[in-house]
Amino acid sequence: MTEQSANLKIEDKAVDLTVRSGTIGPDVIDIGALYKHTGKFTYDPGFTSTASCESKITYIDGDEGVLLHRGYPIEQLAEKGDFLEVCYLLLYGELPTAAQKKDFDHRVTHHTMVHEQMSKFFSGYRRDAHPMAVMVGTVGALSAFYHDSTDITDPHQRMVASLRMIAKMPTIAAMAYKYHIGQPFVYPKNNLDYAANFLHMCFAVPCEDYAVNPVLARAMDRIFILHADHEQNASTSTVRLAGSSGANPFACIAAGIACLWGPAHGGANEAALNMLREIGTVDRIPEYIARAKDKNDPFRLMGFGHRVYKNYDPRAKIMQKTMYEVLEATGNAGDPLMQVALELEKIALSDEYFIEKKLYPNVDFYSGITLRALGFPTEMFTVLFALARTVGWIAQWNEMIEDPQQRIGRPRQLYTGAPKRDYVAVAKR
Repeated sequence: MTEQSANLKIEDKAVDLTVRSGTIGPDVIDIGALYKHTGKFTYDPGFTSTASCESKITYIDGDEGVLLHRGYPIEQLAEKGDFLEVCYLLLYGELPTAAQKKDFDHRVTHHTMVHEQMSKFFSGYRRDAHPMAVMVGTVGALSAFYHDSTDITDPHQRMVASLRMIAKMPTIAAMAYKYHIGQPFVYPKNNLDYAANFLHMCFAVPCEDYAVNPVLARAMDRIFILHADHEQNASTSTVRLAGSSGANPFACIAAGIACLWGPAHGGANEAALNMLREIGTVDRIPEYIARAKDKNDPFRLMGFGHRVYKNYDPRAKIMQKTMYEVLEATGNAGDPLMQVALELEKIALSDEYFIEKKLYPNVDFYSGITLRALGFPTEMFTVLFALARTVGWIAQWNEMIEDPQQRIGRPRQLYTGAPKRDYVAVAKR
């Protein structure tokens, strides 16, 4: 990293602030010494102009529509790799050799079973419990079953916990789904790959054989890759903040799941699907486009635009292709919602209103239709997101623990409440 400096003068006080440059991306001004020298903080709601950490994992250029994992474009990883290869890359920093991948796949596959007592844990939930509520509680409880991997000062225990999280999350997610629909749990099978194993645990039943469609398994694997990590988003920042206190990794991931549950974060694909259902048919699109352009109408087109991407979401192109493959393989190629989605996409890419506001279709726009065609109810959409994002969370958590500059998170505030005042006895109020 190269270092420059910036001079900031406030009233009669001046401070030299270090300007740091990363490998790629905008420079950052290190304001760590600002309060010490000026007695003032910065104010940045949502931290949209604040770098909270230094990271080597994921890079996003929203203006250019670029997403890199350890330097590799998401398009290449999704088209040429598989999810466990991306997991290895995020955890260790490099793509695995053939021998390393074989070993890693084996270690993950043979950790997919959960402690048998956990099956009884599920019976404590109401039958109609939302699968995300089940995920938050169950993942948080993992530390009660696997205390031999909760010492965050031990690199070996950290890696065991990381592998356990990646391996067991599909099993827990499938159990949450089965419990939700009232079917018996299906155990993982070591002869299936990661995505196929997950589909088998979700859709197989004991009374008949179930063969996983390889097209659908590949699509599921690609969906996992597209959601594996996305830099310092709300849930990842939550995991890092929880981890900065020294909390065990299972608790930190549970915190990330809880944050992801919010409709502004992980629930966006469900909202996009609900919007397509509301529109219903292609002939009703002009009405909804007009409503979207009307500032006085509360209706908003879901699945368009992104907090970070001001260009076409690179994941959306891959998800669109995946959607076509899944609809074809499941016999849903004539799905009217797909026709609505494609017409909306066409308008968004040609209409001056959308172009000017940079409201391009994002990954959530296509993923809702794809997951629906795979057979998942909308309640499971965010669970699948959490499953995939676990590797990103755990990689970011590991990086934070190993960062010598890591300190417990403690944001400041701009206080606008009452000034100091004296207590008044109740009789005199």
